[in-house]
Amino acid sequence: MKAATVREIFRRLAVAIPNPTTELNHSSTFELLIAVILSAQATDKGVNIATAKLFPVANTPAAILALGVEGLEQYIRTIGLYRSKAKNVIETCRILVEQHGGEVPNTREALEALPGVGRKTANVILNTAFGQPTIAVDTHIFRLGNRIGLAPGKTPLEVEQKLVKVVPKEYLHDAHHLLILHGRYVCIARQPKCPECVLVELCEYKAKTGFMA
Repeated sequence: MKAATVREIFRRLAVAIPNPTTELNHSSTFELLIAVILSAQATDKGVNIATAKLFPVANTPAAILALGVEGLEQYIRTIGLYRSKAKNVIETCRILVEQHGGEVPNTREALEALPGVGRKTANVILNTAFGQPTIAVDTHIFRLGNRIGLAPGKTPLEVEQKLVKVVPKEYLHDAHHLLILHGRYVCIARQPKCPECVLVELCEYKAKTGFMA
């Protein structure tokens, strides 16, 4: 895809989505970290319902650590894989308290050393909390990278690396959320809403749904 086309894609997305940010409710970097860990294979809506009960009770590493695994499970049992997530969150809180003074670290290496935090989660924290120009490739971004033709790749890492190279600098910080939100509400998986898409004539997707109801 030509650089001018890529630039126009992000210009249009930025106009269509003027306030691109995460839909996970949080009021601190720590709350964001916990929400992102809980969001693996779960919806943001489901995570927000659980954290709305959890965070008023415990929203620091020490406070969640004090709940223990079983105590934490009571707040997040509506989320998929809640047992393993509870163990990861408690262990993450222990590491934050013991090794980082209760603060969320701002380096990829330190973040990825936390249980339940992989490259994607680390990218979300680095981008959303610390303003770094990272792109966390979830299912939406992986789909868009290939479907639109922005950054075709067989793996999330391949798509991520290509996106970082092709996205214009001025859009790199917001690219992550622009693509996620576009994928969540317009370029959806089964039947993308091509007739209402601002990228319809720029997109390289061959099976456009322009004639579908």
